[in-house]
Amino acid sequence: MKLGVNLGYWGLGGERDNIAVAQEADRLGYSVCWAAEVYGSDAATVLAYIAAHTERIDVGSAIFQIPARTPAMTAMTAATLDTLSGGRFRLGLGVSGPQVSEGWYGVKFDKPLARTREYVEIVRTALSRERLAYDGTHWTLPLPDGPGKALKLTIHPVRDRIPIYIAAIGPKNLEQTGRIADGWLGIFFAPEQAEVSLAPLRAGRGGSLDGFDVGALVPAQVTPSNSEADIRTAADAQRAYTALYVGGMGSKDKNFYNQLACRMGFESAAQEIQDKYLAGDPAGAAAAVPQDLIDSTTLLGTKERMADRLKAYAEAGVTTLTVAPGGFAPGGRGPGLEERLTMLRTVVEAAELAGV
Repeated sequence: MKLGVNLGYWGLGGERDNIAVAQEADRLGYSVCWAAEVYGSDAATVLAYIAAHTERIDVGSAIFQIPARTPAMTAMTAATLDTLSGGRFRLGLGVSGPQVSEGWYGVKFDKPLARTREYVEIVRTALSRERLAYDGTHWTLPLPDGPGKALKLTIHPVRDRIPIYIAAIGPKNLEQTGRIADGWLGIFFAPEQAEVSLAPLRAGRGGSLDGFDVGALVPAQVTPSNSEADIRTAADAQRAYTALYVGGMGSKDKNFYNQLACRMGFESAAQEIQDKYLAGDPAGAAAAVPQDLIDSTTLLGTKERMADRLKAYAEAGVTTLTVAPGGFAPGGRGPGLEERLTMLRTVVEAAELAGV
């Protein structure tokens, strides 16, 4: 199992710290450094900056939002980042959610599965440097009855095939991800409920995940001991993050993270978290997050406790475990630089101890 690091959303403070985190991850042998975007900083600019300040680590978008860019623009950006980084770019995509898609980008959130499938097909065609002609439901290239012509990408990515990852949560989206992508970007992944996500991915792959990168984003925090008090204190630091996604990401009827928590067996808690968050009580929503939900989807504790959890993730089928060393949620403030660097080093030591 390889390790990755996610810098979260840029521009929330501590940008120099993020460079130091990326460089330390590069030095420690982490395989990939991801950057996110929502309605603040864009990920492409951040990744170019990170690539310029690192040497070996891959840089990846987690995610480029599909409603934010045409597929041809995404192919151009991916090719450019691959050349600038010397062949180190990974393209992560996702449809975002209805509030961001329609409220920020003015793009109707409809038929997300078909839209994602067509998007990936166009991106792959463009990156292969074939002439771009496509006749789909959501995109037609060139436009008919006009002056447009089928063009091909003028630059050459370093690699013949830039890996495409999809951030998917729902069963149908997961199955399609297994079918059309090279990897998956998962969130709130618990080894004990691995099949909630892996079964549909496997179905999309025809029964096997061989050669497919199963990625999981896992917040991490080192504690002084593994006492119940220390673990609970560390879990408390993750409550606002979990409550935001389970309770406040999306509308009451369309919150994919809330639906995931329900499929994982936390139906009652997910309802309470959402009700309180949407009623304007984020503190109450955070207090309603079960300890078990946090502990099963994060790395909390000493090196030895983390090693046990890393074994569980590896045995569950995760091939790239990406740690989030703080500050992932929009508007959030994570730990300081030294704590983040200690977390990176401790996770590496835990992986070595676990033999994964």
